[in-house]
Amino acid sequence: MTVPRDWHHPGVGADLTIEVSRHRAADPAKGRRVLMMAAGGPGASGLNRPAGFVKASPAVGAAYDVVSFDQRGVGSSSHATCQTDAEYQDFYAGDFRDRSPAALQGVVNRSRQFAKNCQQRSGDLVKYLNTDQAVHDMDLFRALLGVQKISYYGPSYATWLGAYYATEFPQHVERAVLDSNEPFDATWQQAELGQPMSFQRRFEQDFLRWIAKYDSVYHYGSTAAEAKATWEARRTSLHDHPITIGSLTIGPNQLDNATLQGMYNADLRWRPLASVLAALEHWDTATPAERQLVEKTFANYLSPGFAAAFFPVTCNDTPWNRDLAYWLRQSATDTKKYPLVGARELAYAATCASWPKSDAPHVKVTGKGLPPILMLNSVHDPATYYEGALRAHKALNGSRLLTVTGGGDHGQYQNSNACVDSVVDAYLLKGRIPAHDMTCPSKPLPTPAG
Repeated sequence: MTVPRDWHHPGVGADLTIEVSRHRAADPAKGRRVLMMAAGGPGASGLNRPAGFVKASPAVGAAYDVVSFDQRGVGSSSHATCQTDAEYQDFYAGDFRDRSPAALQGVVNRSRQFAKNCQQRSGDLVKYLNTDQAVHDMDLFRALLGVQKISYYGPSYATWLGAYYATEFPQHVERAVLDSNEPFDATWQQAELGQPMSFQRRFEQDFLRWIAKYDSVYHYGSTAAEAKATWEARRTSLHDHPITIGSLTIGPNQLDNATLQGMYNADLRWRPLASVLAALEHWDTATPAERQLVEKTFANYLSPGFAAAFFPVTCNDTPWNRDLAYWLRQSATDTKKYPLVGARELAYAATCASWPKSDAPHVKVTGKGLPPILMLNSVHDPATYYEGALRAHKALNGSRLLTVTGGGDHGQYQNSNACVDSVVDAYLLKGRIPAHDMTCPSKPLPTPAG
């Protein structure tokens, strides 16, 4: 579909194109209802998600047309260009823990260059890549579908998108599920400042204890402390002797990236990550299958296209502290306390600190005029930390929070947790929402294959 470049000044500048998708209801006799879903990031594609969604929840797929889209700035929709592949690799090169003056200046210079390149290569498009503009695109999509009200499902960043949509267009919301919540009542600066703690918590309290439990399989240490020491020693080794596989270089930042990506879902990611970490400990004798898994894991961290969608939204939506001295101090503290993600804080913050000031409107989320919204979050979610979800829940009056206790997966619905799925399905299909906040236990942690 075609949308205005700027919804607040339609007709000014060239229109943008938003690619959309639809999976029609399997049982249209139940009436015409639309469930709009969006992807996280910001920067992930939503186009192919309806097919997977209805496969995992066939009853919902029978009752709803499930629709999605690539948000402006993403994938098949009009998008920005900010980096070449080489520039992207350079952005993550080296060691973000290196606090020498030369290293810090290099990080800041690359962040400033990224922001400059976005403006030079994409023109004024980047200023219109923000959540407020995106929710206006969503409402046009709703209108083109010919319905007065939609239901909504959104995970991760899509909770921010959903909360903004519900705030700006409450009259068009029937039901909404916000899964793994950003603190969408706050600023992106506040949201991202919480992540170093939550990723470190997930890594040390959950993953390292798990891999130590299976020391007979992975030989990584029999306690969490021993496993952490093994990981830190490998990171130090990669600083001095990075591993090269073809055009891929695995240094300390790449170890951080692969590890933090592994924290998102225990069932899907812990066993592959543990196998990769184990293979790095005997790299000289690693099997071809182990080397292939390592290459696949380290080659899959984001992309220039993702970065070109992520930074415009996070830098445009809400104000950032633009004082570099503040970020040097803050990042030093977080690198020391929460190094897994805290070490990269300066690179991300310096990008937004050098970004042109945005005139994106401030959207205050209150819940006014809305039906009860269902929110989901696990207590040790690394990316959308529970403390932020509690804050968002408090801001969104009338919402109900389903807390998954004892776990830390990112994304609760359609995650093989029958307790969660039954609550969400009852809400989407019958409008039944818990009378009060409630809890579900997390599913058991995985066991090593074989």
